Amino acid sequence: MLKIRLRRVGAKKKPQYRVVVTDARAPRDGSFIEILGQYNPRTEPTTFTVDGDKVLDWIRKGAQPTDRVARLLANSGIIESSPAPRPAS
Repeated sequence: MLKIRLRRVGAKKKPQYRVVVTDARAPRDGSFIEILGQYNPRTEPTTFTVDGDKVLDWIRKGAQPTDRVARLLANSGIIESSPAPRPAS
């Protein structure tokens, strides 16, 4: 299964992330298929830039975004946000 997830880059204690398409079994910073964009949580406001067409194309091919990436994509208007799952009581 393919995942759209964050891949950490940047120096120690200064995280930046690339948004990549990768096999779900690959390690976080391991091999990837394609870079779709970047995310920098250290800027004010945070910087999130992706190629929306590529993201939608990969989603059509079956790639699943992780929770964090899905939230970032929804906040930027690329995909529709899904309702948050309710915690089990």
